[in-house]
Amino acid sequence: MALEIVTIPCLSDNYAYLAHDPATGTTAVVDVPEAGPISAELTRRGWSLDLVLLTHHHWDHVDGLSALLADFPAKVVGAAADAHRLPPLDIALAERDTIRIGDEVGHVIDVSGHTIGHIAYHFPASNVAFTADSLMALGCGRIFEGDPEMMYESLMKLAALPPDTLICSGHEYTQTNAKFALTIEPGNSDLISRSRAVDAARAEGRPTVPSLLSEELATNPFLRSDAPEVRATVGLPDAPAAQVFAEVRRRKDNF
Repeated sequence: MALEIVTIPCLSDNYAYLAHDPATGTTAVVDVPEAGPISAELTRRGWSLDLVLLTHHHWDHVDGLSALLADFPAKVVGAAADAHRLPPLDIALAERDTIRIGDEVGHVIDVSGHTIGHIAYHFPASNVAFTADSLMALGCGRIFEGDPEMMYESLMKLAALPPDTLICSGHEYTQTNAKFALTIEPGNSDLISRSRAVDAARAEGRPTVPSLLSEELATNPFLRSDAPEVRATVGLPDAPAAQVFAEVRRRKDNF
């Protein structure tokens, strides 16, 4: 039985996610931007909390942890490489380690770039990956600590997951990301349709995440460095894909 995923808006534009295993009743939360909305959702559903899966150390992903644990004690999981900047961890993980939510086995992927030590969690039996600020809906995280080559390598790890993987990313940036993506591929019909759907969702106050990896592969410019239109737009028809990615990221930083 697949994990039940609940998307929880937090702060002004963050998301946390509950992942609940119906078979065992085990529940995890991925990132804790603030405690209130997460506590309210757990209480509404009558769920306890067993695990907190942290993706990286930025304040808007961890600041609500102490308050949440006061009401819902749970084991805190995060990257061993980032442990010196994360809240105290009960379980420290590295790439290729596994973590269970009840009967579901999740695989840890190092997606450094946005930060060094950023990790994603992939649960293949449920076709879901929690990517936070690495791969995002129609975008990727700004490169604060790594370099473009590192970020591109991280994104290619995620791009290699099955296309029906649900990508649970960390922010509601999709509308702005779509506007930028259209400057890179104005003729991409899939992107044009998706941009309209994103606008409609936001007009109704609905989240635009999670998204399917297949959607990202078809429309996200940061996964499309080999697409001829992307290469033509940035003037790098024959460059290595990582160099094309770096130019797209540079343009997004100045958008």
